[in-house]
Amino acid sequence: MGGGLGRRLVSAWAVLVYVFMFLPVAVVVLLSFNASQFGSFPMTGFSFRWFVELAQNDAILRAFRTSIILGLLTALISTTLGVLAALALVRHRVPGSNAVSTLLIAPILVPEVVLAVALLLFLNALGIRKSFALLLFGHVIFTLPFVILVVQARLVSIRRDVEEAAMSLGAGPIRTFFEITLPLMAPAVLAGALFAFTISFDDITGTLFWKPGGVETVPTQIFAMLRNSISPEINALGTVMIVLTVGLPLLGAALARYLSRNG
Repeated sequence: MGGGLGRRLVSAWAVLVYVFMFLPVAVVVLLSFNASQFGSFPMTGFSFRWFVELAQNDAILRAFRTSIILGLLTALISTTLGVLAALALVRHRVPGSNAVSTLLIAPILVPEVVLAVALLLFLNALGIRKSFALLLFGHVIFTLPFVILVVQARLVSIRRDVEEAAMSLGAGPIRTFFEITLPLMAPAVLAGALFAFTISFDDITGTLFWKPGGVETVPTQIFAMLRNSISPEINALGTVMIVLTVGLPLLGAALARYLSRNG
């Protein structure tokens, strides 16, 4: 009886924690469909007015384009470098591999604000000014460890003798990689790319330090809008962000399961 009561208390506490975490998100989504100009309850009606105005806001559209381009480039570079690094660390004997692995994973162990300030000060000392390239470089540094960890975990589970069998039948290392190893790693590569894109798209701490003047991403645009006033457009923009950042990982997980099942 005592054990059953304990489980019920733990379950109730878990429910309260989830409510505390996700209730503000639900409020933002609800208010984004509020017909009133004032974001408050009770809602005066259901409307897509703020999404229409959002689509007509040039500053927000520019921020979306910047975030999407930045996220895609970050995902491309981080995934490419992450796959190469994982292959080197798992499939080859690299001198000081433990130290190299720790160095590559270090950015996720350091608070992002510390990493952002350190990179900015280092590049300022070299005389390199803020630019889109610096912003992209910072996002790659921050997202690369996530790709490496995901791909490494998958690569360790791939049997080496499958690749050796392909090479014993005459396939070279490059052909073996593209026809055997890469298809087997595909779910992890896809998951790593989606991780990199989502993290880059959502990032604000590092972006505030690295972005040049006149360049805004979606998170920094929201931050700038909040400093002036709380517009209903912010709720609509938040809903779009929620759909993207939640929908993409779910889509990636579904595709990864599909690829794994077919593989």
